[in-house]
Formats: sequence, C-alpha cells, structure tokens
Amino acid sequence: MSLRALFAAASLAVAALASPALADNAGFMVLKQPRAEGPPLEVGIWYPTKTTPAFMPLGSWGHTVAAGAPVAGEALPLIVMSHGNGGFFGGHADTAQALAEAGFVVAALTHPGDNYKDQSRATAMADRPAALSALIGWMLEASPLKAKLDPAKVGAFGFSSGGFTVLAAAGGKPDLSLVPAHCQAHPNDYACKLTAGRPLPADALTAPWVHDARIKAVVSAAPALGFAFGKDGLKGITAPVQLWKAADDEILPGDAYAEFVHRNLKRRHDYRVVKGARHFDFLTPCQTAPVGGTQMLCASAPGFDRKAFHQTFNTEVVRFFTHQLVAPNKATATR
Repeated sequence: MSLRALFAAASLAVAALASPALADNAGFMVLKQPRAEGPPLEVGIWYPTKTTPAFMPLGSWGHTVAAGAPVAGEALPLIVMSHGNGGFFGGHADTAQALAEAGFVVAALTHPGDNYKDQSRATAMADRPAALSALIGWMLEASPLKAKLDPAKVGAFGFSSGGFTVLAAAGGKPDLSLVPAHCQAHPNDYACKLTAGRPLPADALTAPWVHDARIKAVVSAAPALGFAFGKDGLKGITAPVQLWKAADDEILPGDAYAEFVHRNLKRRHDYRVVKGARHFDFLTPCQTAPVGGTQMLCASAPGFDRKAFHQTFNTEVVRFFTHQLVAPNKATATR
C-alpha cells in the first residue's frame, strides 16, 4: 500500500472515531418530559440523521436541522444541556447541532421555574442539578430515543447558571451561605442583583444537591456562583472538565466565577479563556433582530466575531466530548 493510501486510511479511521454515527446532518424534535411534581418539561433533542436538513428559526437564533427525521446510528452518546438564568432549551442550538452532526444525541431542557417565561424559582439553585439528573434518567429509561442511547456515555454541557448546574450535578457541592458575604462586597454582580430582587428560598441552605455518577464528562462555560463551591466544594468532581471563561465577562466579572473554579478544581482540566468575549458570546449567534429586552443577548464587543468564535468553540466542545466519551483518555488536559 502506498504512503498516500495509508494516510487516506488513517484519515478515515480518525473521522470514524470522531463521528460515531458517521452522520453528516442533525435531526431535531421537541419532546415533553413528564414530571410527577408539575407540568411536563420542554426538551429540545438534536441527533444524528441521514435526512437532508434545512434552516429553522428558533427564537432569535436558528439551526440547520431535519425536523422529525429518523435517528441514524446505535449506542449513541448522550449530552444533556443546561441553559443560563432566564433562558430556554434552544440557547445553544448551533453547539447542539454540531454535536449531533458528530454523532451525539443532545437533550436540552427548559429549566422549570428559571426560564424566559417563569422566574419563580430562579434562585432555587438546587432545583437545577436535580432537573438535569431527572432528564438523564428519562432520556435513558423512558424517552422515545432510549433504545438508541449508550447509558455508559453521558456528558453534560452548561452555560452561566447552567455552567454551575453541570458542576454541581457532576459532584460539586456548593455552599450558598457564601453568597451574602460575596454580594455585600460585590453588589453590582448580576447574581447579587438577582438575589437582591429575588432572595434565596427558605430551603436554599438545606436542600440536597443531586449528584449523578452517570455524567462522565463536563463542559462548563462561564459558570455562575463559582465562588460558592469554596475551596473544597469541587473535590467531588471526578469526571473530566472543559472550562470556559469570557475574558471580558460583564455579567460575571473578575475572578470569583470561572477563574475561581479553575483555581480550586482539584483534578487536571482543560481551561479556555476567550479574549475579547463577553458573557453572552457563548450563546448561539443571533440570526434575526432581537425583540423586547433581549438585545444584550446578541451584542458582542466591537471587533469580536461571535460567528467565528463559535466555529472554534463548537469544534473544541465536540473534540472534548468525543475524546472523553467515544475515545477516552485521548484529550489534552491542562491547568
């Protein structure tokens, strides 16, 4: 065999490793997850398919998907997604699409009591990892896609409050008693303004934190309340972590959030600081003019190209989850 043929064969092998279903397209559907304690949850599902996709608007965002198409592949890895405060399941549609095109099933919930329609439980932070764990259980045990999933290959992606959520769900133990002192010193931080207007619920300091050992890899972007984990609250995280910080984060500024997690995470991890990025640059680039008070979600700093950044961001998120869930122990870990 010639060197050219050997190189081509090696390239095909790498492509197969990176895309377990060898799918080029993303399918999409919205499902309802039943709950005993309240109305069903809205869950956006992206998955690999062979069906030709088309552009679909999704709020101020959009994605290129084949709606309702059949799933391609078997024993697929699952990524659950947790959005930020006041968000919804579609806030990271382009990242979900990229993961689906690489052979992952992505399930993103709209968090009950902390979404763009309902803020009644916005500061009940223990609700979030519990909801994420319940989503994992439903996807693996009861959802229409359960037969297509590999229960041994589950990852979690979260942004802002969702970034906090996935760290807690993966074994982190926050101490919310640290919030008042932090907010006394930093009253202009977004989290402090939120808690000032909507105080922590009465059970916030005693509510149990749900940890889910099924989570085998974590991507946390601009995690909220990083300081609340304290010096030892992250030691329970054993899954590999990819951590992202916006260098010019105006919502979670300074070293109390992503940087705090970086400094106190006891295991080696992949830490990325994005020069010129603001907080909401981790959201999908806007496709249409924002409405109401959502302009801030679409605005990047002058000179920062969110679309170009997302090409890199999505590639690195896909690579991380692929290395950790599909080809374990091949990801580069940094401090």
